[in-house]
Amino acid sequence: MKFVRPILMIFLVTALLSKSHAQNSKTISAGNTVVSGSTDSVKKSTPDSLIKKHNPRKATRMSAILPGLGQAYNREYWKIPLVYGALSIPAGLFVYNNNWYKKTKYAYEAKYNAEYNNDTTGLAAIDPQLKGLTSISLQSYRNSFRRDRDYSILFFLLAWGLNVVDATVFGHLKDFDVSSDLSMNVKPNFNPTTRSTGLSLTFSPKKPEHKLYEVR
Repeated sequence: MKFVRPILMIFLVTALLSKSHAQNSKTISAGNTVVSGSTDSVKKSTPDSLIKKHNPRKATRMSAILPGLGQAYNREYWKIPLVYGALSIPAGLFVYNNNWYKKTKYAYEAKYNAEYNNDTTGLAAIDPQLKGLTSISLQSYRNSFRRDRDYSILFFLLAWGLNVVDATVFGHLKDFDVSSDLSMNVKPNFNPTTRSTGLSLTFSPKKPEHKLYEVR
């Protein structure tokens, strides 16, 4: 019986402390509103003006209007020289081939008139590098430069399109989660029924976080 009184005193003190802690918790919760849920639910209750999201469509439109502008919006500034480098190559080829196409075209017409119509008035204006060529050779060069000029236009449009695709793809990947919570496991396995081997791949995406937020 001598041990009963100390035990009762311990239980009494514990009960009083628990009651006091509960009252303090009620007082704090009365002044604050506790919201429990996922991050998405909290974001929905947050005003849209306070949420800044990366817009891939904006990156697409900006790159379509001006190459490299979408990459700047994605904050991938190192890609801008690559974009203009890819565009400058077909642009330079277009200028080169178009220039020689005009020269060979004129030279072919002048040579043709001189050979078949006895009209030599245009021979003096032929480029010095083309004067020794026949009309058949000039016709072949003319067609070749015209074809290369058209291809350079096609490559320029293709490079422009790749610039838009790059801005769009990396705009979508800007908010993609690549944290350590993403995991992938690869391990071999054996099927005793069919006596065949295989390879299994397990991908574990990040689980949604649940936090407590206090709104004062």
